Amino acid sequence: MAAYLCPPAVIHGEHTVKSSQIVAEVGERHPHAAWAPRIDGIAAGTGIETRGWMLPLETAVAPGKGGGLGVGVEPAQEALVRDGFTPRDVERVIAALESIPAPQTVQERTAPAWEAVQAYGEHAARGALQTAGLDAADVDCLITSHSTTPALPGLDMSLANRLQLRNDVMLLPATQWACIAGTRSLALAADLVAADPDRVVLVVISEALSTTYQPGDDTLESLIVRLLFADTAVAAVVTGRPRPESVLRLDAAWHHTLPGTQDLHRLETRADGTHFVMDRRGPRAVQETVTAMWEWLRTRYQDDPDSWHPDVLLAHPGGTRVLEYMEQTMPDGWPSGLLDYSRESYTSGNRGGAAVFDILRRAHDAGQQKPGNRAVLYAAAPGLTATALEGQWL
Repeated sequence: MAAYLCPPAVIHGEHTVKSSQIVAEVGERHPHAAWAPRIDGIAAGTGIETRGWMLPLETAVAPGKGGGLGVGVEPAQEALVRDGFTPRDVERVIAALESIPAPQTVQERTAPAWEAVQAYGEHAARGALQTAGLDAADVDCLITSHSTTPALPGLDMSLANRLQLRNDVMLLPATQWACIAGTRSLALAADLVAADPDRVVLVVISEALSTTYQPGDDTLESLIVRLLFADTAVAAVVTGRPRPESVLRLDAAWHHTLPGTQDLHRLETRADGTHFVMDRRGPRAVQETVTAMWEWLRTRYQDDPDSWHPDVLLAHPGGTRVLEYMEQTMPDGWPSGLLDYSRESYTSGNRGGAAVFDILRRAHDAGQQKPGNRAVLYAAAPGLTATALEGQWL
């Protein structure tokens, strides 16, 4: 396996949302929640002060357009008349019901976010092609991922038309990869160029994770979800032969899935949109994939266990607990600071599948990686499933 990666394009959500704004909005809406007295400490504990969203906070918390009369005016009027209400009372009841704020529907939440996901994805794709010194006509395969804005056709077809890709381009949508989209898309791209080294693969991941912000939820887990996520679109070009613009050679990939953990993190689609549900056992399960990855690297370099180590670790963190666990369980002798770029990325939000590309871009822009330095890329996603890659800076 040898695949060559050009620097990714990263497009952050243009609307800055502060944690203090979220705390104020949630505190006012749920003043009697069990966690309300601790909300400031919970927010501070995430380590995130701001994040970028594709749409403003006001859009996420706005009431739906239908009001509290979910069944429609005429059926409600008929039911009230049958129960003996006078025409005047019927008007008053209907008016009162219509004035009750209703949650947004799935369509109201998803439609504007889906438009943004497509626009941001196109922006990232064009940026990645320009960085790689290529045109849309050079693309042989397009891999896409977007997990919180379900659509059919999806982002692959949208970008094929927006970018005017060739008619024979292979389109590979992966809408359910979620947090693992960054590493797994690169692993798939590496397999594709291994089969045909002349192939050019464009990877685009565009995530509007802010659609999981559900104002009506009052659980502790829903509060944490509100505080974690950021919206980001990323894209990168992978080739089978080195290009002048290539910055990283991918040498090996590793996959790992934990059976029986599919309920620990999941998306649920309800009447008011998409809800991200977390189980408190999740971080510990993610940690199991980390220790399995260490074993993969140990086996891969068993002939040189004492001197080999990565020079940078580009890990989608999910949260601070996973980062801390990674630091605590690294093999003895590995240098400190391997996760600095991962920590830096996380301070402005959990980017899901776009995270690893954002972290890689930060490492590249810092200009501290020398040719020959080794890099490990890692991410875990709902499932639980994980993918890691090992490669070398060029």
